[in-house]
Amino acid sequence: MAGTERQGAAPGGQPTPSNGLTWPNPEVMGAAPLADSNTWSFVKIFRGCVREGHSLLSVTGMEQTASRARGVAQAALAMITLGTLAAVSAVIAHYPIYGGQAVRYAVATAFLLGVARWRRRRRPVQSPPVKPDALLVRPTVRESLLFAVLAVTGLAGFNLCMVEGTHYTSPATIGTVIGSAPIVFALIGPLMERRRPTARLVTAAVVVTIGAGLTSGLCGGRPLGLLLAVGALVGQVAFSLLAVPLLPKFGAILVSAYSSAAAAMILFAIGLTVDGTAVLRRPTVGEAVSIAYLATFVTITAFILWYDAISLIGADLAGLFSGLIPISALATTAFLGIRAIRPAELAGSVLVGIGVVVGMGDLGASRSRSEPAA
Repeated sequence: MAGTERQGAAPGGQPTPSNGLTWPNPEVMGAAPLADSNTWSFVKIFRGCVREGHSLLSVTGMEQTASRARGVAQAALAMITLGTLAAVSAVIAHYPIYGGQAVRYAVATAFLLGVARWRRRRRPVQSPPVKPDALLVRPTVRESLLFAVLAVTGLAGFNLCMVEGTHYTSPATIGTVIGSAPIVFALIGPLMERRRPTARLVTAAVVVTIGAGLTSGLCGGRPLGLLLAVGALVGQVAFSLLAVPLLPKFGAILVSAYSSAAAAMILFAIGLTVDGTAVLRRPTVGEAVSIAYLATFVTITAFILWYDAISLIGADLAGLFSGLIPISALATTAFLGIRAIRPAELAGSVLVGIGVVVGMGDLGASRSRSEPAA
């Protein structure tokens, strides 16, 4: 109405939205002054909103790109670290296997739970207060069963199949079978997230698998050895895919801590049954250093990096980097002077790299993934 201004009007008659924002001014955007200051052009307002929205989308896109790049780097570093497992495990070959692995996971559990408690206490001031008994997220019965299955298959089962399999076939054969994990990730990972596997990623997984096979080599062995190698492959895949529904609630640190705790109890119980009181003994200096390395780097560091990478880029794309395991094992063997790298192994390493690059083309088209709330 003439001579009156609506509540919330800005100077000059420009209406102010109820949420406190300011409407885009068409005169600032180069438009001619409007005849009536109380009449606004819808087209000009729409153009201004689109321009503001485009800026917001640009910032969001940069954040998503940075998160995905971090996920790629973490997945690669986790698998490179895991690839050193075989060479380091050779140092503790004469230590009770079940007791040694149980100590490894127990040390990792204590450290991870300490980190989780420390991070909860350092929450920002504006965050809701945390009760002393709620410093750690407690799993439900269903989630506890899932953690138990993860520990049995992906941690304890994987290690047992790896160790026992070497008695019936060569480590190269086991490495080749495990090297086929990218194909499994590329097919099953998207289905668990209700997505269709992409042809590009499946093709990349096949290339990585072939390269991993050339890097590891393939030797003969008993059928039981091949069966145990397949069991190790199942454990490798379960270690990642069973964690997918747990990561949104617990985050990488607690998933690593709870699964390690379950694995420590399972392995110690098996050790008591098989080795009796000899399940543990005082380690030598070399054995103690090796167990400390396995707990610190192969368990704590690699687990956190890997699970966080899955939450950022998905299990299917992260699974490509499992092809780096035999390459890392090969490089570690050469670095320790055990033997030299052969031409076929070098060619396999190049194939793995090509497959990873091909699969990276799927990164930009993948869906947005948020970080876990660890």
